[in-house]
Amino acid sequence: MTAAAVKMNKSDLMAPPVAQTMQQRSLVIGAIAAIASVAGAYLAPGSFYSAYLIGFMFWLGLSLGCMAILMLYHLVGGAWGTVIRRILESGMMTLPLMFFLFIPILLNLPKLYFWARPGLTDRKIIEIHQSYLNFNGILLRYIVYFAIWFGMAYFLNRWSTGQDSIAGQSTLRFRAMSSIGLVIYSLTISFAVIDWVMSLQARWISTIYGLLFIAGEALSAFCFVVVIENILGKRKPMSEYLTDTEVHDHGKFMLAFVMVWAYFNFSQWLIIWAGNLPEEIPWYVRRMNGGWEVAGLFLVVFHFAVPFALLLSQRLKRKTRTLVWLASWLMVMRIVDIFWHIEPASHPTFHVSWLHFTIVVGIGGLWMAYFFHNLRSRPLLAVNAPQTLRLLELSHE
Repeated sequence: MTAAAVKMNKSDLMAPPVAQTMQQRSLVIGAIAAIASVAGAYLAPGSFYSAYLIGFMFWLGLSLGCMAILMLYHLVGGAWGTVIRRILESGMMTLPLMFFLFIPILLNLPKLYFWARPGLTDRKIIEIHQSYLNFNGILLRYIVYFAIWFGMAYFLNRWSTGQDSIAGQSTLRFRAMSSIGLVIYSLTISFAVIDWVMSLQARWISTIYGLLFIAGEALSAFCFVVVIENILGKRKPMSEYLTDTEVHDHGKFMLAFVMVWAYFNFSQWLIIWAGNLPEEIPWYVRRMNGGWEVAGLFLVVFHFAVPFALLLSQRLKRKTRTLVWLASWLMVMRIVDIFWHIEPASHPTFHVSWLHFTIVVGIGGLWMAYFFHNLRSRPLLAVNAPQTLRLLELSHE
């Protein structure tokens, strides 16, 4: 069957009505949770700001993870990425929302970071504060990070939209942008994590810290894709081209990034344990006492060991309706992981507040509403892209 014979109209590839329903529900849930979270800023200020940073880092990581996986697809190709390309593009185009959601953190740095508080006496921290960790530096780098991220996302999204109306466009610019873009993304998110998370304990450093978040963001993106394709894959048009083969590929990527996340975490722990340096061990000492060791053990078992064992099953990876439960669980584990990185810096003993739930749901509801808005604005496949035409040929054979 020729490409011309299988070519579909834009209207045939638009998101089903369930996307609009999900958008509306997400917006309502997000608004209610956001109002409750704002109230929590006054009712429980001691818990609000660290909880807000946790929610922000998780949903920002999902936006950036979608962008990173999209660039990986443009570099290597494959049907696994063609079927989820517009899902990834819709996810990365939520970055403007995350830009504005950082402002509460920016305006309340002393509530989160001890180096931003007056009366510092630690000479080393004073030097770091004067040279790097200060309001002007954080502000400048925050603008630069988001300008770079949104710049890359904007052009990838704009060129993709162009493929809906103009046939025969070259994919070279996608590959060129993605090849340098993955390097830039890795560098910028590493520095952003240093600014926003590592600096919660400013005397502590780890050269592998950014890689922990890069692996986690990629895992979050693939888990999110599996959840969304479970919703859309039951309905046209995705039901006509999404097969068990693509779902299996997404499950294999989940397995790969579960292992990569575990490898980076173990490497960091092993290096710090072997070095046993006074500047490095306090980070783990804080997280191995006061009840936080239980959270760490929980991550070892349920973020790595159990998902790793389950994802070895080919049968589980080939069915969206079974894989989606594990994907949903891993997204919860990603929140727990970020919680374990951030919360012990503010609370030496294990601490969970109702704000941890409302803020994640509040930001998530707004994020999901924006995502479904983006998803509904274009066909679920780039209509005239060469990869799409090949996929449609195979699905109509």
